[in-house]
Amino acid sequence: MSQRKSYAELNTELRARFPNGVAPGGVSVDDIIQLRLQNSFDTHLDIARDMASVMRADMAAYDADSSKFTQSLGCWSGFHAQQMIKAVKRLRGTTKGSYVYLSGWMVAGLRNRFGHLPDQSMHEKTAVADLIEEIYVSLRQADEVAINDLFKDLKAAREKDDAAAEAKAIAAIDSFETHVVPIIADIDAGFGNEHATYLLAKELIKAGACCLQIENQVSDAKQCGHQDGKVTVPREDFIEKLRACRLAFEELGVEDGVIVARTDSLGAGLTQKVPVSAHPGDLASDYIKWLKTEPITNDNPIRDGELALYQNGTFVRPLRLPNGLFPFKDGTGKARVIEDCIANLTLGGADLLWIETDTPNVDEIASMVNDIRKAVPNAKLTYNNSPSFNWTLNLRKQVRAQWIAEGKIKDADYPGDNALMGAAFDDTELGREADDRLKRFQTDISARAGVFHNLITLPTFHLTAKSVDELSRGYFGEDKMLAYVATVQREEIRRNVSAVKHQHEVGSDLGDSFKEMVAGERALKAGGHANTMNQFAAE
Repeated sequence: MSQRKSYAELNTELRARFPNGVAPGGVSVDDIIQLRLQNSFDTHLDIARDMASVMRADMAAYDADSSKFTQSLGCWSGFHAQQMIKAVKRLRGTTKGSYVYLSGWMVAGLRNRFGHLPDQSMHEKTAVADLIEEIYVSLRQADEVAINDLFKDLKAAREKDDAAAEAKAIAAIDSFETHVVPIIADIDAGFGNEHATYLLAKELIKAGACCLQIENQVSDAKQCGHQDGKVTVPREDFIEKLRACRLAFEELGVEDGVIVARTDSLGAGLTQKVPVSAHPGDLASDYIKWLKTEPITNDNPIRDGELALYQNGTFVRPLRLPNGLFPFKDGTGKARVIEDCIANLTLGGADLLWIETDTPNVDEIASMVNDIRKAVPNAKLTYNNSPSFNWTLNLRKQVRAQWIAEGKIKDADYPGDNALMGAAFDDTELGREADDRLKRFQTDISARAGVFHNLITLPTFHLTAKSVDELSRGYFGEDKMLAYVATVQREEIRRNVSAVKHQHEVGSDLGDSFKEMVAGERALKAGGHANTMNQFAAE
């Protein structure tokens, strides 16, 4: 990761150029230092290079200690990402271990000029790159606002001739930790052939993405991982797209770029084509062996226009649907996932795996990862803690099944199926145990199933819907202004959420500082005594 120069280094460097402390035009050296430190990345490609190194260091730390897993939330705007990282920084005092996830689902559903559309690669290719750019603009602005505040403290200390306060302010400036964190960017199934994937990957990387997540579905038939009708591509086809992503990273000098290879094979029962096998045991033969077939006999002969495969010493007919797609044998998803993952790591050069599952089950993921790690001992995963799962119902069902098997309860003690979702079970022993497992879920899956990165794909979609509904019900109902004050503003103030001072949050003080730099006492500033943001001054 690139090293930012310290205040002292910049001060020495600039005063060597401008001994009287003033640059041509009357620009103060102190102001130049501030602007240099606020602008810690020259380009977003520099961000990609630095954040790739951050991810690699985090992956090495996880290999040594599985409790050091990383997390992210999916964000559909720069402001969402900025507020998430600010919240993490308030909570932990650092952004380390926290990333931003950029979901193709949310781009399709919320950032699409064609309207709100499903996760089927129907959004513009450039929309993902545009959102990466936007997120990093927002995170960098958070840096600028925060560093500007630190320089205001430095200026105040100097005006009071307080050497101790001045030293403290400079130390705070030099130890400042950026809000810029890695982005894991969803490139769907590549939006076309391998060349199209390469071209789009370059745009995402130039926008700042240090990590690309790509899935093994057919591009023009792509479905959300939690929908039916998923169609996978042969493994050699997917490996070519992994190579395309790697070449994009290498061309742009992002040598530590991270690729997440996602397999949808657990829920995908179809393939679009039958690959050509050159010899037994190659990628094609290992893919073809899972096709659903039927024997060719005198009573069931081959007909014009049909395909035949020679398997295990005999000819068989692969089943084919009216749309030309080929179904896999039932119950083969887990075996196909394991083979996919091994091929993606060993032949495709992927760094992380993503296994899309239909329920949140630690045992299920762990069993697959254990088999993968027989071939690749340090295999690591990114796991989707998806809002498509009914977490309450799934975890309660898992507890109920386990307790019945252990003889702790009987079938009749707790109802089965969807009845367990009821609020009446929230404060029962089973409900509390399920909630305890929810708290431990990410820790457990990281320890037992090789999950390096835990993410939630669509949280800000659901949070926005819930929060706006909550405010609207009160504001347009009986509570009127109390609804806003009680549900939003008081909580912002009491939690020290910086956005409560919304003018400051979007850079009004930053603008005032710049006006002072160029206009001095003539500066027309927004932050005077009449600014209502003063009502939110810290006590």
